[in-house]
Amino acid sequence: MLSHNRGISFGLLRSEHAYAPYVLVLVALSIVAGLAVWLWRSDSAIERLGLSAIVGGALSNAVDRLEDGSVTDFLDFHVGAYHWPAFNLADAAITCGVAALLFGSVWPRSTVTRPHAADD
Repeated sequence: MLSHNRGISFGLLRSEHAYAPYVLVLVALSIVAGLAVWLWRSDSAIERLGLSAIVGGALSNAVDRLEDGSVTDFLDFHVGAYHWPAFNLADAAITCGVAALLFGSVWPRSTVTRPHAADD
């Protein structure tokens, strides 16, 4: 089932106002900027993977919102009488990214760190 989400997750903050998609995109880009700084400073591979997935998913949803005024959800699953809310691949990337961050927060860090350009 194809659906158009004019709000954020699960249709929260849904609005039909013409400016609403732009406000949501500005909020998303602000969050992405903060996550990009965190990504740049991160030494953990799992943390970088998770942050990259979240940033990519958020940017993809922002582009979709700018093009259509909404995010197009097209993955719709049913198990018996249970229906999971529709979502898209960007949402799946964000979810996997959050899972990677959670996993990385409980998994012990290795002693190997990523070299930064400032260390040269």
